[in-house]
Amino acid sequence: MKKYLFAALTMLVGMSCNGNNNGTAEAQKPTADDEANTEKGKTIVIFFSHAGENYSVGNIEVGNTKIVADYISEITGADQFEIVCEKDYNMPYDKLIEVAKKEANDGELPAYKGKVENLGDYDTVFIGGPIWWGTYPQVMFTFFRDNDLSGKTIFPFTTHEGSGLGSTVKDLKNAYPKADIKEGFSMYGHDVRKGRDRVEKWLKRIGF
Repeated sequence: MKKYLFAALTMLVGMSCNGNNNGTAEAQKPTADDEANTEKGKTIVIFFSHAGENYSVGNIEVGNTKIVADYISEITGADQFEIVCEKDYNMPYDKLIEVAKKEANDGELPAYKGKVENLGDYDTVFIGGPIWWGTYPQVMFTFFRDNDLSGKTIFPFTTHEGSGLGSTVKDLKNAYPKADIKEGFSMYGHDVRKGRDRVEKWLKRIGF
């Protein structure tokens, strides 16, 4: 009889130690994903996008790059700042090509509207734009001149019709030699409206 009582008491003690009771549960430890998100800190998507007449997709109300930027924000919860040029680019595509070429050749730095509030609070920055003459549009270089992203982690992305990332990675490294420029992402402009899955796969690959 004593043997059975001892066995029963042993079982009860074991159940209590394993947490099978009605007391307050212990606080859960942070998961690896929680720790990774904390390490990334605040994230922002900074981009320039061109609506109106675009090569291959015709006249569009929402620019190709904005669509990708929206995907990134939806998936990661990142804030956004859209670089809006004070110059009007609402013109036929053929004329826009000539304007973009002249800006690039002249090293023009067109003015843009607004500014990023509390830029210093962000640790990770996605920087996106279309490819105009092999790299980002010149107005983005105005932004680079005006805003110091040293010490931040930067992920470039582009929309294009055959140029890929162009020289954007090299140009970002030149603009921000003290930033950590990471793996970039590019997508054909005519694919972006059905390309959310591709953006999501890239984000998962880079840890988001």
